[in-house]
Amino acid sequence: MDEAMNDCIEDWLRLRHSKLPLSVALKLVTQLGGAGELLQCPASELPAVADTGQVAKALRATNKQGIQNDLRWCTANDSHHVISCLDQRYPTQLRQLADAPLLLYVDGEPSLLNSRQLAIVGSRNPTPTGSELAFRFAANLTRMGLVITSGLAFGIDASAHRGALSAPGPTIAVMATGLDRVYPRRHQKLARQVAEWGVLLSEMPLGTPPRRHFFPQRNRIISGLSAGTLVVEAAQKSGSLITARLAGEQGREVYAVPGSILSAQSRGCHALLRDGASLVESEEDILTELKHLCPSPHVGSFLSMDPDCQLMLNFMGYDPVAIDTLVRRSGLTAGKVCSMLSRMELQGVIRMGLGGNYIRLR
Repeated sequence: MDEAMNDCIEDWLRLRHSKLPLSVALKLVTQLGGAGELLQCPASELPAVADTGQVAKALRATNKQGIQNDLRWCTANDSHHVISCLDQRYPTQLRQLADAPLLLYVDGEPSLLNSRQLAIVGSRNPTPTGSELAFRFAANLTRMGLVITSGLAFGIDASAHRGALSAPGPTIAVMATGLDRVYPRRHQKLARQVAEWGVLLSEMPLGTPPRRHFFPQRNRIISGLSAGTLVVEAAQKSGSLITARLAGEQGREVYAVPGSILSAQSRGCHALLRDGASLVESEEDILTELKHLCPSPHVGSFLSMDPDCQLMLNFMGYDPVAIDTLVRRSGLTAGKVCSMLSRMELQGVIRMGLGGNYIRLR
């Protein structure tokens, strides 16, 4: 990082760590052209978006230790970036929001922030089927050219990130904490994988701990980055419904996967469907509406397989199935079935689940 760039970032961090409300800061830097311009502007010349005396006072009250912590983190690794709302790397989709983040802390490849994204969110306590669906949708849509964005939470979020990584492909995890405070802690390894292959993202300064009200605030970024939001499973009071509502308010597409009327984890999705969300049964249901985001040559290319393997998919059905069952259904030898399953697994259309049973991903 050269000295001029360091000075520019320090101005933005001084602004971020001041007591000036972020909404006011966003309006002022947009009108004045930058953080340095705002910090150097005499109080008498400030645009009339707030009480000028209060603005000047708030700008003087800065958290110097917070600024230094952020600067040390930013210079510690080439994958660490602080991106302002006026930076050309700032995601275009997010800049459209009235409450866009002033700064973004990025661990990973910044160019992915302007990629073609789909948010996948849902319950923190999903059913096994819900987890499998999130994994499958994320893996297949990644292969079709979309980048999957989610919130690194337990349940559907984690399954979506893992599905994208399995494709293999990049994924974006938006955090409600500082990037040095992975939450939940059990996702430390997953967070490292996301940063290596994609992006860890937060608007929160380093050292920010998890707070309840930060999560709904984080959700506007998940939906704001994405062309659409897919809810796989959600209870009636799920935080995922907040993300879906924000997506609708932001003019983004909202998709929901239907489930059993007996499942509490399906009620949130059914409410979304009643309110006008698009019903999703397959990846094509999403691509039909977002086809301009995914070049047609990629669609379905991962399904190139010989007729025997296509027939084996028919024998599998849509529930986890053991090799012995497939031998019985197909009438083939165990060796032949195992060979076909291995090819299909490499092609990404099935995977081995718990207990050695095979699961259809398509």
